[in-house]
Amino acid sequence: MQFDDVIMGRRSIRGYKPDPVPKELIKEILGLAMRAPSSMNTQPWSFYVLSGEPLDRIRAGNTERNLAGVPHSREFRIGQPFEGKHRDRQVGVAKQLFAAMGIAREDKEGRQDWVLRGFRQFDAPVCVIVTYDRNLAESDDTPFDCGAVTTALVNAAWSRGLGAVINSQGIMQSPVVREHAGIADDQVIMKAVALGWPDETFPANAVVSERKSVDEAAVFRGFDD
Repeated sequence: MQFDDVIMGRRSIRGYKPDPVPKELIKEILGLAMRAPSSMNTQPWSFYVLSGEPLDRIRAGNTERNLAGVPHSREFRIGQPFEGKHRDRQVGVAKQLFAAMGIAREDKEGRQDWVLRGFRQFDAPVCVIVTYDRNLAESDDTPFDCGAVTTALVNAAWSRGLGAVINSQGIMQSPVVREHAGIADDQVIMKAVALGWPDETFPANAVVSERKSVDEAAVFRGFDD
């Protein structure tokens, strides 16, 4: 793919074929992703790549704890709920997804199942847990750098025909993730990326989230009009 095709064509994939993803292909994608910039070349990131039985155990543990009402134990700061225009965008994409999936506002069972899909890593055949070095936990640059490498990861995956979605639900029950992924004590769990071959028959995969325009986002100074 051309670079523009990757950037403009990529979308978040929430429904996957069960087909396995070759380990060598994932290593190729990670190699591309790690060309992402980082502050003073610190490269604070690590990846725990899960499939098969370890991933199934995480799915089961996440689901069990959430249905039991166990409070989340996310390790990276979660911040305050969105408000104003940011909340509007959050609600907007949720409406797009629910409409695509035919989930009505009053369909509590359907909505709960949708939420649980996130805790199951969207039933993807692969999950990449993104972590960062604990001794950099107070650095404001570290989450910025992890965001850069994760963005590069999903774009690299798309360029190879794979789909992905960055999510937090899959790491909200961190003890489950730590246990079954074997995450080292010197790592902080930050994000999860579901990864696999897109199921083109899954309605939500056709959703393209709306973007604000460049004129809304950018301020130019010192240019000749």
